[in-house]
Amino acid sequence: MDRSILFVGLGGFLGSIARYLVTILLSGQVSSRFPLATFVVNIAGCFLIGVLFALSDRGNILSPEWRIFLATGFCGGFTTFSAFSYESIKLLQDGEILFLAMNVILTVLLGFAATYLGILLVRSI
Repeated sequence: MDRSILFVGLGGFLGSIARYLVTILLSGQVSSRFPLATFVVNIAGCFLIGVLFALSDRGNILSPEWRIFLATGFCGGFTTFSAFSYESIKLLQDGEILFLAMNVILTVLLGFAATYLGILLVRSI
């Protein structure tokens, strides 16, 4: 088995636990209709993946194994929004404005639509 699968799995396991712990911590501290825990997790994950990729761009600060473990595994388990954010920034940096707009608009609109359709499907059964 490829070791990178193990790194992604272990990182995802830890990232998912971290997300759950943040949710428990914040739900016990703050009572609000605003989804604060998800908001905090998404913003923290975006910040973390930005730091990780900037460190990777600097050279040998992060090995490929650590990058896979932290960025794909941990951040992926913590929040997939961080990957979406990073990929959108890369499109912006590469001057791919059309693809950036398509990615942001379609992800948000189709994500909402897919969620709603899933709800409607289950409710209709």
